[in-house]
Amino acid sequence: MARIEVPTVDDIHRVGRAIGEHAMPGDLVMLNGPLGAGKTTMTQGIADGLGVSEQVSSPTFVIAHIHPGRFDLVHVDAYRLESMDELDALDLDASLEDSLTVVEWGAGKVESLTGSRLEIDIERPVGGDADLDPEDLGADEPRILTLRPHGERAEALADAIRSAVPDLVERT
Repeated sequence: MARIEVPTVDDIHRVGRAIGEHAMPGDLVMLNGPLGAGKTTMTQGIADGLGVSEQVSSPTFVIAHIHPGRFDLVHVDAYRLESMDELDALDLDASLEDSLTVVEWGAGKVESLTGSRLEIDIERPVGGDADLDPEDLGADEPRILTLRPHGERAEALADAIRSAVPDLVERT
C-alpha cells in the first residue's frame, strides 16, 4: 500500500498519465472516492498515457466507453449498477485481457473479474474537515491517493507509478 499526495488537479492527471504509460493489457484499475474526488480526471490522465486521442468524459449515463489507444481503454462507471446481472450484461470479462479496464465506483462490484487489480482510493477534503471552510473547497484542493494492489501485476503497476511520481509519494 502506498499513499500519494496530489496537491492539484494537474497532479491527479499526472498520476493517471503514469498509470496509462505503465499499464498492460489485462490490467484492472478501480477508482474509489466521493463525487468530485477526481476519478474522471485521473482516467483522462490514464487515457493520455495510453495515447488516446479522443476526449474522455464520465460514462455515468452510458455506463461504459471504449477508447482506442496503444491498446483499448475500457472506462466504466459502475455507480448506477445495482446487481451482478447488470454488471454481467456489460461483458467486461470479454475485453479484459486485451484492454486496460478502469472502473469508477467499482468497489464491491468488479473484484471477481480478475485476481489482479489496482484499487485507488481518492480522499478529498470536505466541508467538515479541519481548517477548511466549505466556500474554500474547490477543484484544486489536495487529495490523498491510496494505492492498494492485489496480485503480482498490480504490485508492479503500483511500483511503476511510485517511481514515476516520486515527488508526490508520501514518506513514512
